[in-house]
Amino acid sequence: MPSAIVTGATGLTGSAIVKALGQDTAAWEKVFALSRSQKEKYPANVHHDTLDLQANAKSMASQLQGVEAEYVFFCAYLAKDDEQEAANVNGAMLRNFLEALTITGAEKKLKRIILTAGLKQYGVHLGQPKNPMTEEDPWLEGSDRPPNFYYDQQRILQDLSKNKSWDWVVTYPQDVIGMAKGNFMNLSTSLGLYAAVSKALPGSQLIFPGSQAFYTMFNVWTSARLHARFCLWAALEPKAGNEGFNVVNGDIDSWQNLWPRFAKRFGCTIPAKQFDAPTVVSGSKVTLGRPPIDDYARAMGLEGAFQPSVIEQHIDLLKWSKDPKVKETWDKLAKDHRLEFDTFEKATWGFLGFVLGRNYSMVCNMTKARRLGWDGWADTWEEMTAAWEGLENVKVLPPTK
Repeated sequence: MPSAIVTGATGLTGSAIVKALGQDTAAWEKVFALSRSQKEKYPANVHHDTLDLQANAKSMASQLQGVEAEYVFFCAYLAKDDEQEAANVNGAMLRNFLEALTITGAEKKLKRIILTAGLKQYGVHLGQPKNPMTEEDPWLEGSDRPPNFYYDQQRILQDLSKNKSWDWVVTYPQDVIGMAKGNFMNLSTSLGLYAAVSKALPGSQLIFPGSQAFYTMFNVWTSARLHARFCLWAALEPKAGNEGFNVVNGDIDSWQNLWPRFAKRFGCTIPAKQFDAPTVVSGSKVTLGRPPIDDYARAMGLEGAFQPSVIEQHIDLLKWSKDPKVKETWDKLAKDHRLEFDTFEKATWGFLGFVLGRNYSMVCNMTKARRLGWDGWADTWEEMTAAWEGLENVKVLPPTK
């Protein structure tokens, strides 16, 4: 039976992969879950080891003594505001980790590395992409394009795998849904907190804080659990080697459909004219640079047709999270329900504001993976609901029942 190494084992995607590997003891003999600290109990076939991925290769090698496996699931990621710094830091983490495996000799056993990336591959953070996004789309590079650390990491894999016994797979998930104990960098937590506080505020109104345009546009999401199953499939699928794959749930949805269900679940109401209704704080607007779709404009016969995209928050969530009334309401909720008090401060309000504030659709297909036999899917609303229920169970969110 094969064994596995998972880096970033406490993160949203990494913890889901560890759980999937731990549940399949008949297929995976031993799993090394690597992170700075262990946040939950693991099954018998999962062993936690401490690893500092910001260390150099030699230091990492000393921490990785006895850690070897046929498959590596590299899920570690360090967020940085500056794109060049993000490329430098995340590229170095991957390169140094692989060099550490060479130093320890563990590389000799290695067969495949599965790297988690995302739809940032197609520049969804830069503005309107070409839809649907496909794996064959060219990388967005040029003098007016910022660095993209996904490109750096993929080049590292291509370079270091030459003449070696191992190959690689890269996954491109989008707006990942799920929960990981002790991890607050996810949409489910911030969305749930926004709804819980909105419910407790006078009127219990749940106003969409993002872009009015995006409210009726379309998006795809990725369940962390589905992504984990895909990664296990991709690790063992012979034809998947040296390829990148979109990994999304398989449905296409929109907040015009999800938001009313979201409001109902948390016991809130939506104003009849929500984008005209008074709000706790004001909104914000940021104009981005040249959108990714502009790279295709001439071939489409639409040269000059695409303007810079906008990130427009009807309610600026960073300001909202710091509002005295909002903080007072959260403090009371946390005290009344014995919740993790610092959750609200740790939530990624800026990221949620960006995700909901986009004024463009984002759609990709799964044809490439389907052709190789992948048939997995998930219902986006059901995955969101499961995440919120999990967060309620571990007292990150107050109960709704």
